[in-house]
Amino acid sequence: MNKKRRMFIRMIVASLVRRRSRMIVALLAIIVGATILSGLVMIYYDVPRQMSAQFRSYGANIIFTPAGEEAISPEALAQSVGAFAGAELEGYTPYRYENSKIHNMPVTLAGVTFDTVLKTSPYWLVNGDLPTKDGETLVGAKTAESLGIKQGDTVSAIHSFEITEGMDTSAIPSYEIYTDPETGETYCDHALDLTVTGILETGGSEEDYLYVSLPDLTYLTLEERGYDIVEVSVAAMQDALKNYVETVNGQSTGISAKLVKRVTASESTVLTKLQSLVFIVTAVVLVLTMICVATTMTAVIAERRREIGLRKALGAYNSSIVGEFMSEGLLLGGVGGILGSVLGYAFAQVISMNVFSSSITFRPLLIPVTIAASVLVTGLACLIPIKSAVEVDPALVLKGE
Repeated sequence: MNKKRRMFIRMIVASLVRRRSRMIVALLAIIVGATILSGLVMIYYDVPRQMSAQFRSYGANIIFTPAGEEAISPEALAQSVGAFAGAELEGYTPYRYENSKIHNMPVTLAGVTFDTVLKTSPYWLVNGDLPTKDGETLVGAKTAESLGIKQGDTVSAIHSFEITEGMDTSAIPSYEIYTDPETGETYCDHALDLTVTGILETGGSEEDYLYVSLPDLTYLTLEERGYDIVEVSVAAMQDALKNYVETVNGQSTGISAKLVKRVTASESTVLTKLQSLVFIVTAVVLVLTMICVATTMTAVIAERRREIGLRKALGAYNSSIVGEFMSEGLLLGGVGGILGSVLGYAFAQVISMNVFSSSITFRPLLIPVTIAASVLVTGLACLIPIKSAVEVDPALVLKGE
Protein backbone atom coordinates (compact mmCIF):
# COMPACT_ATOMS: atom_id res chain seq x y z
CA MET A 1 0.00 0.00 0.00
CA ASN A 2 1.55 3.32 -1.07
CA LYS A 3 1.74 6.39 1.13
CA LYS A 4 -1.02 8.22 -0.70
CA ARG A 5 -3.49 5.43 -0.08
CA ARG A 6 -2.46 5.10 3.56
CA MET A 7 -2.94 8.80 4.04
CA PHE A 8 -6.39 8.61 2.42
CA ILE A 9 -7.45 5.82 4.78
CA ARG A 10 -6.12 7.75 7.80
CA MET A 11 -8.10 10.80 6.73
CA ILE A 12 -11.33 8.81 6.49
CA VAL A 13 -10.81 7.05 9.82
CA ALA A 14 -9.83 10.28 11.57
CA SER A 15 -12.88 12.05 10.14
CA LEU A 16 -15.17 9.31 11.42
CA VAL A 17 -13.54 9.29 14.86
CA ARG A 18 -13.69 13.08 15.27
CA ARG A 19 -17.40 13.05 14.52
CA ARG A 20 -18.12 9.74 16.17
CA SER A 21 -21.36 10.86 17.85
CA ARG A 22 -22.97 11.67 14.50
CA MET A 23 -21.41 8.69 12.77
CA ILE A 24 -22.64 6.33 15.49
CA VAL A 25 -26.16 7.55 14.82
CA ALA A 26 -25.71 6.88 11.09
CA LEU A 27 -24.11 3.50 11.82
CA LEU A 28 -26.95 2.47 14.13
CA ALA A 29 -29.48 3.42 11.46
CA ILE A 30 -27.62 1.28 8.93
CA ILE A 31 -27.36 -1.63 11.38
CA VAL A 32 -31.09 -1.46 12.13
CA GLY A 33 -31.91 -1.31 8.42
CA ALA A 34 -29.54 -4.19 7.60
CA THR A 35 -30.87 -6.25 10.50
CA ILE A 36 -34.47 -5.87 9.41
CA LEU A 37 -33.53 -6.40 5.75
CA SER A 38 -31.60 -9.58 6.50
CA GLY A 39 -34.14 -10.91 9.01
CA LEU A 40 -37.26 -10.21 6.98
CA VAL A 41 -35.78 -11.47 3.72
CA MET A 42 -34.73 -14.64 5.53
CA ILE A 43 -38.28 -14.96 6.84
CA TYR A 44 -39.68 -14.12 3.38
CA TYR A 45 -37.93 -17.12 1.83
CA ASP A 46 -38.60 -19.41 4.78
CA VAL A 47 -42.27 -18.52 5.19
CA PRO A 48 -43.50 -21.02 2.52
CA ARG A 49 -41.91 -23.90 4.44
CA GLN A 50 -43.17 -22.61 7.79
CA MET A 51 -46.67 -21.90 6.50
CA SER A 52 -46.87 -25.26 4.79
CA ALA A 53 -45.99 -26.97 8.06
CA GLN A 54 -48.60 -24.90 9.93
CA PHE A 55 -51.33 -25.63 7.38
CA ARG A 56 -50.66 -29.36 7.60
CA SER A 57 -52.39 -29.16 11.00
CA TYR A 58 -55.62 -28.50 9.08
CA GLY A 59 -55.44 -31.90 7.43
CA ALA A 60 -54.74 -33.37 4.01
CA ASN A 61 -54.45 -31.07 1.00
CA ILE A 62 -54.98 -33.71 -1.72
CA ILE A 63 -57.75 -36.31 -1.99
CA PHE A 64 -57.68 -39.49 -4.11
CA THR A 65 -61.01 -40.95 -5.21
CA PRO A 66 -61.82 -43.75 -7.70
CA ALA A 67 -61.98 -42.48 -11.28
CA GLY A 68 -64.52 -45.17 -12.16
CA GLU A 69 -66.68 -47.80 -10.53
CA GLU A 70 -63.79 -49.81 -9.09
CA ALA A 71 -62.26 -48.96 -5.71
CA ILE A 72 -58.66 -47.77 -5.46
CA SER A 73 -56.34 -50.77 -5.43
CA PRO A 74 -53.20 -50.86 -3.26
CA GLU A 75 -51.07 -51.17 -6.41
CA ALA A 76 -52.64 -48.09 -8.01
CA LEU A 77 -52.23 -46.16 -4.75
CA ALA A 78 -48.54 -47.06 -4.52
CA GLN A 79 -47.99 -45.89 -8.10
CA SER A 80 -49.81 -42.60 -7.54
CA VAL A 81 -48.03 -41.87 -4.27
CA GLY A 82 -44.75 -42.40 -6.10
CA ALA A 83 -45.43 -39.18 -8.03
CA PHE A 84 -44.67 -37.13 -4.92
CA ALA A 85 -41.16 -36.17 -3.89
CA GLY A 86 -40.20 -38.22 -0.84
CA ALA A 87 -39.14 -35.20 1.21
CA GLU A 88 -42.45 -33.41 0.55
CA LEU A 89 -44.83 -36.29 1.24
CA GLU A 90 -45.98 -35.99 4.86
CA GLY A 91 -48.16 -39.10 4.72
CA TYR A 92 -51.27 -40.67 3.24
CA THR A 93 -54.21 -42.54 4.76
CA PRO A 94 -56.58 -44.85 2.83
CA TYR A 95 -60.19 -45.24 3.96
CA ARG A 96 -62.74 -47.97 3.23
CA TYR A 97 -66.37 -47.55 4.32
CA GLU A 98 -68.93 -50.26 5.05
CA ASN A 99 -72.40 -50.28 6.58
CA SER A 100 -72.92 -52.32 9.72
CA LYS A 101 -75.05 -52.55 12.85
CA ILE A 102 -74.27 -52.18 16.53
CA HIS A 103 -77.03 -52.69 19.11
CA ASN A 104 -79.37 -53.11 16.14
CA MET A 105 -78.63 -49.54 15.10
CA PRO A 106 -77.08 -48.77 11.69
CA VAL A 107 -73.54 -47.41 11.78
CA THR A 108 -70.86 -46.69 9.22
CA LEU A 109 -67.54 -48.42 9.76
CA ALA A 110 -64.42 -46.73 8.41
CA GLY A 111 -61.47 -48.98 7.81
CA VAL A 112 -58.25 -47.01 8.24
CA THR A 113 -54.53 -47.37 8.91
CA PHE A 114 -54.09 -45.95 12.40
CA ASP A 115 -50.32 -45.67 11.99
CA THR A 116 -50.70 -42.84 9.47
CA VAL A 117 -54.05 -41.26 10.28
CA LEU A 118 -52.62 -38.50 12.50
CA LYS A 119 -50.23 -37.45 9.73
CA THR A 120 -53.13 -36.56 7.48
CA SER A 121 -55.58 -35.59 10.25
CA PRO A 122 -53.44 -34.02 13.01
CA TYR A 123 -56.45 -32.07 14.26
CA TRP A 124 -58.07 -35.26 15.62
CA LEU A 125 -58.69 -35.05 19.35
CA VAL A 126 -58.76 -38.54 20.81
CA ASN A 127 -60.10 -38.97 24.32
CA GLY A 128 -58.28 -42.16 25.18
CA ASP A 129 -55.96 -44.00 22.81
CA LEU A 130 -55.77 -44.84 19.14
CA PRO A 131 -56.24 -48.55 18.40
CA THR A 132 -52.91 -50.34 18.18
CA LYS A 133 -54.05 -53.82 17.18
CA ASP A 134 -56.89 -55.71 15.52
CA GLY A 135 -60.09 -56.03 17.53
CA GLU A 136 -59.95 -52.40 18.75
CA THR A 137 -61.96 -49.40 17.58
CA LEU A 138 -62.04 -45.63 17.78
CA VAL A 139 -65.58 -44.24 17.97
CA GLY A 140 -66.70 -40.79 16.83
CA ALA A 141 -68.28 -38.69 19.57
CA LYS A 142 -71.72 -38.49 17.90
CA THR A 143 -71.80 -42.23 17.26
CA ALA A 144 -70.68 -42.96 20.82
CA GLU A 145 -73.43 -40.73 22.18
CA SER A 146 -76.14 -42.30 20.02
CA LEU A 147 -75.03 -45.84 20.89
CA GLY A 148 -74.46 -45.07 24.56
CA ILE A 149 -70.93 -46.47 24.61
CA LYS A 150 -67.75 -45.20 26.22
CA GLN A 151 -64.05 -45.94 26.35
CA GLY A 152 -63.34 -49.47 27.51
CA ASP A 153 -66.66 -50.93 26.36
CA THR A 154 -66.86 -53.95 24.08
CA VAL A 155 -69.29 -53.81 21.20
CA SER A 156 -70.27 -56.29 18.52
CA ALA A 157 -70.42 -55.01 14.94
CA ILE A 158 -72.67 -57.10 12.67
CA HIS A 159 -72.43 -57.07 8.90
CA SER A 160 -75.40 -58.61 7.06
CA PHE A 161 -75.16 -59.91 3.52
CA GLU A 162 -76.79 -62.46 1.26
CA ILE A 163 -75.01 -65.73 0.66
CA THR A 164 -75.00 -66.44 -3.03
CA GLU A 165 -74.33 -69.66 -4.84
CA GLY A 166 -70.67 -70.57 -4.90
CA MET A 167 -69.72 -68.35 -1.95
CA ASP A 168 -67.21 -69.92 0.46
CA THR A 169 -68.96 -70.13 3.85
CA SER A 170 -66.45 -72.37 5.57
CA ALA A 171 -65.16 -69.52 7.75
CA ILE A 172 -68.65 -68.45 8.84
CA PRO A 173 -70.04 -69.93 12.09
CA SER A 174 -73.24 -71.87 11.46
CA TYR A 175 -75.23 -69.83 13.98
CA GLU A 176 -74.64 -66.68 11.92
CA ILE A 177 -76.35 -68.15 8.84
CA TYR A 178 -80.10 -68.16 8.51
CA THR A 179 -82.71 -68.63 5.78
CA ASP A 180 -85.61 -66.31 5.16
CA PRO A 181 -88.70 -68.57 5.38
CA GLU A 182 -90.66 -66.39 2.98
CA THR A 183 -88.13 -66.01 0.18
CA GLY A 184 -85.92 -69.00 0.85
CA GLU A 185 -82.83 -66.80 0.50
CA THR A 186 -79.88 -67.42 2.78
CA TYR A 187 -78.32 -64.58 4.76
CA CYS A 188 -75.42 -64.15 7.12
CA ASP A 189 -75.02 -61.84 10.13
CA HIS A 190 -71.25 -61.92 10.56
CA ALA A 191 -70.09 -60.44 13.86
CA LEU A 192 -66.87 -58.80 15.02
CA ASP A 193 -66.22 -57.98 18.68
CA LEU A 194 -64.45 -54.64 19.17
CA THR A 195 -62.98 -52.93 22.24
CA VAL A 196 -63.42 -49.15 22.36
CA THR A 197 -60.01 -47.59 23.04
CA GLY A 198 -60.98 -43.94 22.53
CA ILE A 199 -63.62 -41.39 21.57
CA LEU A 200 -62.88 -39.06 18.63
CA GLU A 201 -63.83 -35.38 18.79
CA THR A 202 -63.34 -33.10 15.78
CA GLY A 203 -66.52 -31.06 15.61
CA GLY A 204 -67.01 -32.36 12.07
CA SER A 205 -68.35 -35.31 10.12
CA GLU A 206 -65.55 -37.53 11.43
CA GLU A 207 -67.58 -37.97 14.63
CA ASP A 208 -70.23 -39.94 12.68
CA TYR A 209 -68.03 -42.99 12.08
CA LEU A 210 -66.66 -45.95 13.94
CA TYR A 211 -63.05 -46.57 12.96
CA VAL A 212 -61.50 -50.03 12.72
CA SER A 213 -58.39 -51.46 11.13
CA LEU A 214 -58.53 -52.50 7.49
CA PRO A 215 -57.86 -56.19 8.34
CA ASP A 216 -60.79 -56.12 10.80
CA LEU A 217 -63.07 -54.66 8.15
CA THR A 218 -61.98 -57.33 5.67
CA TYR A 219 -62.70 -60.04 8.25
CA LEU A 220 -66.13 -58.58 9.07
CA THR A 221 -67.29 -58.30 5.46
CA LEU A 222 -65.51 -61.46 4.27
CA GLU A 223 -64.44 -59.36 1.30
CA GLU A 224 -61.09 -57.86 0.48
CA ARG A 225 -61.42 -54.84 -1.77
CA GLY A 226 -59.74 -51.50 -2.42
CA TYR A 227 -60.17 -48.08 -0.85
CA ASP A 228 -63.01 -45.58 -1.24
CA ILE A 229 -60.90 -42.51 -0.57
CA VAL A 230 -57.29 -41.67 0.26
CA GLU A 231 -56.19 -38.53 2.08
CA VAL A 232 -52.72 -37.25 1.17
CA SER A 233 -50.74 -34.57 2.99
CA VAL A 234 -47.94 -32.94 0.98
CA ALA A 235 -45.64 -30.15 2.18
CA ALA A 236 -45.73 -28.06 -0.99
CA MET A 237 -47.25 -24.83 -2.28
CA GLN A 238 -50.33 -24.60 -4.48
CA ASP A 239 -48.48 -24.55 -7.82
CA ALA A 240 -46.47 -27.64 -6.93
CA LEU A 241 -49.61 -29.37 -5.66
CA LYS A 242 -51.38 -28.67 -8.94
CA ASN A 243 -48.47 -30.26 -10.81
CA TYR A 244 -48.68 -33.34 -8.60
CA VAL A 245 -52.43 -33.61 -9.18
CA GLU A 246 -51.95 -33.37 -12.95
CA THR A 247 -49.24 -36.04 -12.81
CA VAL A 248 -51.43 -38.44 -10.82
CA ASN A 249 -54.45 -37.85 -13.08
CA GLY A 250 -52.32 -38.55 -16.12
CA GLN A 251 -51.08 -41.95 -14.92
CA SER A 252 -54.24 -43.91 -15.90
CA THR A 253 -54.30 -45.77 -12.57
CA GLY A 254 -58.05 -45.36 -12.04
CA ILE A 255 -57.43 -42.63 -9.47
CA SER A 256 -58.83 -39.11 -9.58
CA ALA A 257 -56.72 -36.63 -7.60
CA LYS A 258 -58.18 -33.34 -6.36
CA LEU A 259 -56.92 -30.45 -4.27
CA VAL A 260 -58.63 -29.68 -0.98
CA LYS A 261 -59.30 -26.07 -1.91
CA ARG A 262 -60.28 -24.89 1.55
CA VAL A 263 -56.73 -25.73 2.66
CA THR A 264 -54.64 -24.92 -0.41
CA ALA A 265 -56.48 -21.69 -1.30
CA SER A 266 -56.24 -20.39 2.27
CA GLU A 267 -52.57 -21.28 2.40
CA SER A 268 -51.84 -19.46 -0.86
CA THR A 269 -53.85 -16.37 0.18
CA VAL A 270 -52.24 -16.05 3.61
CA LEU A 271 -48.76 -16.63 2.19
CA THR A 272 -49.18 -13.99 -0.52
CA LYS A 273 -50.40 -11.39 1.96
CA LEU A 274 -47.67 -12.20 4.46
CA GLN A 275 -44.93 -11.98 1.85
CA SER A 276 -46.35 -8.67 0.61
CA LEU A 277 -46.33 -7.34 4.16
CA VAL A 278 -42.69 -8.40 4.62
CA PHE A 279 -41.74 -6.70 1.35
CA ILE A 280 -43.50 -3.44 2.27
CA VAL A 281 -42.00 -3.30 5.76
CA THR A 282 -38.52 -3.97 4.37
CA ALA A 283 -38.89 -1.22 1.76
CA VAL A 284 -40.12 1.30 4.34
CA VAL A 285 -37.27 0.51 6.72
CA LEU A 286 -34.68 0.92 3.95
CA VAL A 287 -36.17 4.30 2.97
CA LEU A 288 -36.07 5.45 6.60
CA THR A 289 -32.47 4.24 6.86
CA MET A 290 -31.59 6.22 3.74
CA ILE A 291 -33.21 9.36 5.15
CA CYS A 292 -31.39 9.01 8.45
CA VAL A 293 -27.99 8.52 6.78
CA ALA A 294 -28.65 11.40 4.36
CA THR A 295 -29.59 13.71 7.25
CA THR A 296 -26.49 12.77 9.22
CA MET A 297 -24.16 13.25 6.25
CA THR A 298 -25.79 16.60 5.47
CA ALA A 299 -25.07 17.76 9.03
CA VAL A 300 -21.49 16.52 8.79
CA ILE A 301 -20.88 18.36 5.51
CA ALA A 302 -22.45 21.52 6.93
CA GLU A 303 -19.94 21.35 9.80
CA ARG A 304 -17.05 20.89 7.36
CA ARG A 305 -17.91 23.66 4.90
CA ARG A 306 -14.85 25.73 5.86
CA GLU A 307 -12.62 22.66 5.56
CA ILE A 308 -14.06 21.86 2.15
CA GLY A 309 -13.70 25.49 1.01
CA LEU A 310 -10.07 25.58 2.16
CA ARG A 311 -9.23 22.37 0.34
CA LYS A 312 -10.82 23.62 -2.86
CA ALA A 313 -8.94 26.92 -2.52
CA LEU A 314 -5.70 24.95 -2.22
CA GLY A 315 -6.50 23.15 -5.48
CA ALA A 316 -8.34 20.02 -4.38
CA TYR A 317 -10.42 18.46 -7.14
CA ASN A 318 -14.13 17.77 -6.73
CA SER A 319 -13.41 14.10 -7.37
CA SER A 320 -11.18 13.86 -4.28
CA ILE A 321 -13.85 15.48 -2.10
CA VAL A 322 -16.51 13.16 -3.54
CA GLY A 323 -14.22 10.18 -3.02
CA GLU A 324 -13.55 11.04 0.63
CA PHE A 325 -17.18 11.53 1.66
CA MET A 326 -18.41 8.60 -0.39
CA SER A 327 -15.71 6.38 1.15
CA GLU A 328 -16.83 7.40 4.63
CA GLY A 329 -20.42 6.54 3.78
CA LEU A 330 -19.56 3.23 2.10
CA LEU A 331 -17.36 2.24 5.05
CA LEU A 332 -20.27 2.83 7.40
CA GLY A 333 -22.52 0.86 5.04
CA GLY A 334 -20.13 -2.09 4.94
CA VAL A 335 -19.66 -2.25 8.71
CA GLY A 336 -23.39 -1.81 9.29
CA GLY A 337 -24.15 -4.50 6.73
CA ILE A 338 -21.81 -7.01 8.38
CA LEU A 339 -23.23 -6.41 11.84
CA GLY A 340 -26.79 -6.34 10.48
CA SER A 341 -26.32 -9.71 8.77
CA VAL A 342 -25.43 -11.35 12.07
CA LEU A 343 -28.17 -9.60 14.03
CA GLY A 344 -30.66 -10.28 11.21
CA TYR A 345 -30.37 -14.02 11.66
CA ALA A 346 -30.97 -13.66 15.41
CA PHE A 347 -33.93 -11.36 14.65
CA ALA A 348 -35.42 -13.89 12.20
CA GLN A 349 -34.85 -16.73 14.67
CA VAL A 350 -36.76 -14.90 17.42
CA ILE A 351 -39.69 -14.13 15.11
CA SER A 352 -39.79 -17.69 13.77
CA MET A 353 -39.75 -19.25 17.22
CA ASN A 354 -42.49 -16.93 18.52
CA VAL A 355 -44.75 -17.13 15.45
CA PHE A 356 -44.14 -20.63 14.06
CA SER A 357 -42.47 -22.34 17.06
CA SER A 358 -39.68 -23.63 14.84
CA SER A 359 -36.19 -22.47 13.92
CA ILE A 360 -35.39 -20.50 10.79
CA THR A 361 -33.29 -21.92 7.97
CA PHE A 362 -29.95 -20.07 7.75
CA ARG A 363 -29.16 -18.76 4.26
CA PRO A 364 -25.44 -17.84 3.90
CA LEU A 365 -26.09 -16.12 0.56
CA LEU A 366 -28.01 -13.38 2.38
CA ILE A 367 -24.84 -12.14 4.10
CA PRO A 368 -23.18 -10.69 0.94
CA VAL A 369 -26.60 -9.58 -0.31
CA THR A 370 -27.27 -7.67 2.92
CA ILE A 371 -23.82 -6.08 2.88
CA ALA A 372 -24.22 -5.06 -0.76
CA ALA A 373 -27.71 -3.64 -0.08
CA SER A 374 -26.43 -1.67 2.93
CA VAL A 375 -23.56 -0.24 0.92
CA LEU A 376 -25.92 0.65 -1.94
CA VAL A 377 -28.48 2.33 0.33
CA THR A 378 -25.74 4.28 2.10
CA GLY A 379 -24.20 5.31 -1.20
CA LEU A 380 -27.53 6.60 -2.50
CA ALA A 381 -28.14 8.44 0.78
CA CYS A 382 -24.80 10.23 0.43
CA LEU A 383 -25.43 11.55 -3.09
CA ILE A 384 -27.42 14.67 -2.14
CA PRO A 385 -25.12 15.72 0.77
CA ILE A 386 -22.04 15.15 -1.41
CA LYS A 387 -23.60 17.24 -4.17
CA SER A 388 -23.89 20.13 -1.71
CA ALA A 389 -20.25 19.61 -0.71
CA VAL A 390 -19.10 19.86 -4.33
CA GLU A 391 -21.09 23.06 -4.79
CA VAL A 392 -19.31 24.85 -1.90
CA ASP A 393 -17.81 28.16 -3.13
CA PRO A 394 -14.41 28.59 -1.45
CA ALA A 395 -14.47 32.38 -1.79
CA LEU A 396 -17.78 32.71 0.03
CA VAL A 397 -16.97 30.16 2.69
CA LEU A 398 -13.55 31.61 3.54
CA LYS A 399 -15.10 35.07 3.82
CA GLY A 400 -17.42 33.63 6.45
CA GLU A 401 -20.58 33.86 4.35
